[in-house]
Order: sequence, then structure tokens, then C-alpha cells
Amino acid sequence: MRPTGPPTDEIPVWTPPDGVDTATARAVIDLAMRAGVAMLATGAGAADVNATVLLLARAYGLRSVHVDVTYTSIGVSYHRGPDADPVTVLRVVTRRTQDYTRLERLRTLVQSLVDDPVEVQEARIRFEAVISAPHPYRRWLVTLASALLASAVAVLIGGGWLVTLVSFVSALSIDRAQHALARLGIAPFFSQVVAAAIPSVGATALVFAGLKGWTAAGQASPSLVVASGIVLLLSGLSVVGAAEDALGGYYVTAGARAFEVVVQTLGIVVGVTLVLTIGNRTGLYIAVTSTASFGSRNLFVQLACAAVISAMFAISSYAVGRATLMSAVMGAVGWWIASSLQVHDIGAASSGAAAAALIGFLSRLWARRLRMSPLAVTVASIVPLLPGLTVYQGISQIIAEPGAVGLTKGLPSLAGAAGIGLGLAAGVSLGTYLARVLSAWRHGTRLTPAPGSSRPLLGPDRPE
Repeated sequence: MRPTGPPTDEIPVWTPPDGVDTATARAVIDLAMRAGVAMLATGAGAADVNATVLLLARAYGLRSVHVDVTYTSIGVSYHRGPDADPVTVLRVVTRRTQDYTRLERLRTLVQSLVDDPVEVQEARIRFEAVISAPHPYRRWLVTLASALLASAVAVLIGGGWLVTLVSFVSALSIDRAQHALARLGIAPFFSQVVAAAIPSVGATALVFAGLKGWTAAGQASPSLVVASGIVLLLSGLSVVGAAEDALGGYYVTAGARAFEVVVQTLGIVVGVTLVLTIGNRTGLYIAVTSTASFGSRNLFVQLACAAVISAMFAISSYAVGRATLMSAVMGAVGWWIASSLQVHDIGAASSGAAAAALIGFLSRLWARRLRMSPLAVTVASIVPLLPGLTVYQGISQIIAEPGAVGLTKGLPSLAGAAGIGLGLAAGVSLGTYLARVLSAWRHGTRLTPAPGSSRPLLGPDRPE
């Protein structure tokens, strides 16, 4: 009944001292920490950050290194044996943004250092050059891309020329307002409240113009302005990152990302609710349009709008030209799949998840060959599928009929929108995982090590 060999599930233990002197160890840990913090701050997932720190440490001879990523901080500890004090460093990530060009440059730098290590001081100079390099686009172009994104969403869900114009102006105002609030140090929740109120004010102005006899405003659908603004605000949330961290076993980081998504989504709800409540009390009621989620019945127009939405989000996230072009293609493909499935009475959440799975799968495979970040492509490609109109419908139903009746109608709509978002995140993560499995099988290598492992990634699973 007793086994004759050791347990098959080994308990991880510290490796013996590797002989690296203290000064070198501190310099390498500092360099690895800088790279990890920069990657986490520019949108990388916890698994990618963990692998990057371990790769850099091992490239310079450090073996017994342990990394802990908690979304707001990174801790690195280097065990030097039982007779020496460990080197432990903790860095706090104070600001996070989506900057895929800088993220890709960091990955390229890390890979070059792994393949051909240079002196730590020289590596630090290269690192400083990467993080201080200017963005590929001027700020006005990023603002314009955000406005074009909202305009394309308005056309996609059935808005006319006036709705598209108001959505364009609202998006410009949102971008400028968020930028100004960020410089003032305003919390993201309140920034979301202000940003969500802007398209709601624009929609209310359309209702007012219609009541005053302006024919074009009277024939417009103001709710589509709010819906396009909601899609613009939802596109910046890290739903995909939360799902990938959860599936990768980084539950603390995934929980932090998910809670951030919930808080900022709540900010959108509060901002829209405030304006709609004031409008209802003053007789400026914004009715939910009867237009279906596929506003334009022309498939070519739908695909063109989806491509523009994805490409504009890629530009607003500072993705390189190849990533922007690929995002446009994958955005159109994802929309075509989702719309085709919904025509056959498949739910929005299921069809969105299927489309996102294909997006994640193809993006992971093609992005490696084209030397670009797959994260930039997958996040941008699912933006056309975000449930902006469904979110607005739920909010409007709750406000229009206060009490139990409104909640009974509105909460299922909001739950449906949450289901679509989770389906998109899960689909992207599943597709990415399947692509990694296929890539590992083709190259005969293993997948990413478990969280906390001191072993670096091998083969195709190293940072691109």
C-alpha cells in the first residue's frame, strides 16, 4: 500500500545560491522591477509582467527570484541562501494607461536583453530611452480618433447625420474633460461620472431642439448619442485583462481589475442617471430608440463601421500601424460573426463570446508573425461588440418607472449587458489560450508556468 518513490507533486523550494554578488543582484532586481512596473502601467497582464521579471533576472544569472503582482504593486524577492539576507523590493504602480506602442517596445527590449545581455548600466540606459520615447501620434490625433470611434458607433446602431455629429462633438468633449480631470488628480470614478454626463447632455439638447420645432432634431434618436458615449467609455475598461489574469491564476490582480471595471461602470451609470433624471423632471424625456442593435441593415456599412471603431480605438491606445490595420480587419470579422449568429436566434452574449474567441485565437497567431502585441489587437477588435445601447436601455427603464416596476425592467437589461461583457472577455481569453496551446504543441514547448514559479517561459510563450 505504501509508495516506493518520492511524491510526483513536488513542493517548490529555494534554489541554492547562484554566486551573484550583492551589488550586481541589486542592480538586476532594480532593472527587472523597472521593466515590470512599466509593463503593468502600460496595460500588460500579470502573467506577462511576472514572466518578464523572471526572464530578466535569469538572463543576468539570478535563479532564486520570486515575483508577486497585485495590480497596484509589484514585489520581487531574491533569496541568496540561508547565510545571507534576501534582496526584497516593492514598487507601487500609481498610474495605469493603455499604451501598446510603449508596451511593445518594452517587450522587444526585454527580449533583446535576454538573447544578448549587456552591462546592467547599459541596459538601464536603453530602458530609460524606451519609456521616455515620444508617442507615435500627437495628442490631437488621439482625441480625433476617440471622436471618430463614437461617430462610427452612432452610425452602426442606426444614428442619422445629426446623431453622428452630436456624438462626434460629445466624444471630443469627453476626451478633453477626462484629460483635464486627470491632470487635476480627480479620481477615475468622478471622471467617469462627468464623462458619462456629457453625451447625456447632448442627447437632452437634441430633445429640447425637437420640442422647439427643429425638424431634424425631432426625427433624430437622442438615445443613440448616449449609447455611443457609453461604448466609448466602456472601451477603456480592462475587462479582458481581468479575465486573462483570473484564468492565469492571478486572482488578486484579477479581482482588482474586475472591481475597477465595476466602479468605473458604476460611474457611467451615475453620470447618465443624473442627467436623465433632471431631464425627466423638466419634461425632456429621452426615449430608448426602437432601432435594433444592428441599426444599419447594410452589411457593408456595418463591417466598415466595425473596422473604423476598432482602428480608432487602436490609435487612441497608441498602437502601431500594423496593429491598427489588423485591429480593423479583426473588428470587421468579429462583427460579421456576431451578427450572423444573432440572425440565427443566438443570444447576444453567446454570439459575442464566439466572435471574441475567434478574435483572440487569430490575433494571437497572427500578431506573433507580424511582431506586434496581440493584446492591442484583441482589445480593439471587441470594441464594436460592447453593449452600449443595452446599458442605456437598462438605465432608462429604471429611471422612467421608479420603484419595483422600473427595477424589474431595468436590472435584467443591465444584467444582459454584463453578460455580454463577460462573454467577450471570456471568449478572448479562451481564444488566446487555444492559440497558445496550438503554438506550444507545434513547437514542442510547455505553457506558461504557474504563478509564483521561478521558472521562466520557454519558446513561443516568451514575451513577443
